[in-house]
Amino acid sequence: MSRFHQPSQLVTLGRTWVEAWNARDLERVLALYDEDAVMTSDRIPATGFDASGTVRGKESLRAYWGKALGLLPELHFSLIDVFVSPDSVVVFYQNERGKKICEYLRVNDAGLIVQGSANYLPH
Repeated sequence: MSRFHQPSQLVTLGRTWVEAWNARDLERVLALYDEDAVMTSDRIPATGFDASGTVRGKESLRAYWGKALGLLPELHFSLIDVFVSPDSVVVFYQNERGKKICEYLRVNDAGLIVQGSANYLPH
């Protein structure tokens, strides 16, 4: 189990995550993740990656997100709020298409993201 992180550190992580995506800086996004990070999203199969909706490891994340950035030239996240727990942050934002999304990001002792999941409204 991760040590407890200060809420301010997790809020900063959430804001930095949004800023990195808005800059379309894939390497800056990936720098926030552990080498063995796992990401889950129902969008993963739609882009031709794992049918389970899970991508494992930083290199697989680089391939997935690199393709996704190519498909979404107007990508932009507008931060709505950030929620924290001792070892995770939830980034609540609206994307360029007006969809509201919660991104759950669990961090390790070093403050790197080890698990993420994109959570969408069911409609």
